[in-house]
Amino acid sequence: MIGKLGDPERRLEEEIGHVRGLVLIRRMLAERGAPEAELRECDIVIARSRSELAELAGRADACAA
Repeated sequence: MIGKLGDPERRLEEEIGHVRGLVLIRRMLAERGAPEAELRECDIVIARSRSELAELAGRADACAA
């Protein structure tokens, strides 16, 4: 268990990766000419994921304190 990320930290790292992936996909869709409606849907999902990331960061900080 030594050196293993605790649950809040692990979840935080996972969510960071998720947000990065979503942003990459959105950029790729935009470059390929995706309709604005599809890009707006991506923006909504990215915003939700960023909110979740902020919440997880707060929890991880509270656990570290």
